Amino acid sequence: MRIGLHVSDFTNPGGPAALREDLLRVVGEAEESGFRSVSVMDHLWQIPPIGDAERAMLEAYTTLGFLAARTERVELLAWVTAVTYREPGLLAKLVTTLDVLSGGRAWLGIGAAWFEQEATGLGLPFPGTAERFERLEETLRICRQMWSDSEEPFTGRHYALGRTLNSPQPLRRPHPPILIGGGGEKKTLRLVAQYADACNLFGGDDIARKLDVLRAHCEDLGRDYDEIEKTVMAVADPDDVEGFLEQARGWAALGVTHVHGGFRGYFEPGSVKRFGDAVVPRLAELGA
Repeated sequence: MRIGLHVSDFTNPGGPAALREDLLRVVGEAEESGFRSVSVMDHLWQIPPIGDAERAMLEAYTTLGFLAARTERVELLAWVTAVTYREPGLLAKLVTTLDVLSGGRAWLGIGAAWFEQEATGLGLPFPGTAERFERLEETLRICRQMWSDSEEPFTGRHYALGRTLNSPQPLRRPHPPILIGGGGEKKTLRLVAQYADACNLFGGDDIARKLDVLRAHCEDLGRDYDEIEKTVMAVADPDDVEGFLEQARGWAALGVTHVHGGFRGYFEPGSVKRFGDAVVPRLAELGA
């Protein structure tokens, strides 16, 4: 089992003037201690479970591009991209650019979006739930087409592209891995079975049930269930490493191979390195 670090709050002790160096230190510690990946939220305001909207938030793909230039090994992604915030052709180019300039370390993490308050506050489109899922499926189809040899037009219900040219192509072939966020059983997990390389479930979910649903969708669609990487998003308590590892053992027994999340206090110097040194080797044993 591998672990990824999720940076979900940019309100650092030193404020914006110190944020650049603080973020580089945090991500550097993650890379040094063997974290597989680093992700940032695709939000423009802070979300309610973490804090007030006024807390600091950086734009995801600008941040990932910055981190790509200052790291060598960690994989990079938005966990997860809000589908309605960028047109699909532009999104495919953003992820392609990140992949090329990072040396093949980009993922596309994507979901149907949910934070209406920030979207309406900043004038971004936020249609109803059904339409957002329609747009999500079309976006997945467009990205996969742009990452293929096809330059054919794409015409869907919501998007029309006259020529799906994408040059250069990503370094990772056939395309950057696609992770779809969420555990909705009727729509989200079916999209995972049809289009994605990885699912993302939440640690508080009934993981066994969600994976059974995913397996059933794979059977319906003729997809090999074992091709899909199973990931879990969780928040760790850095003062309870054994409790975190016990949870991870349960997930590993269900076939989860990647646990991804954050923990309080990661801006404290050395905290990510200490946590990583404590858990990375022991998580690796779970996949042995």
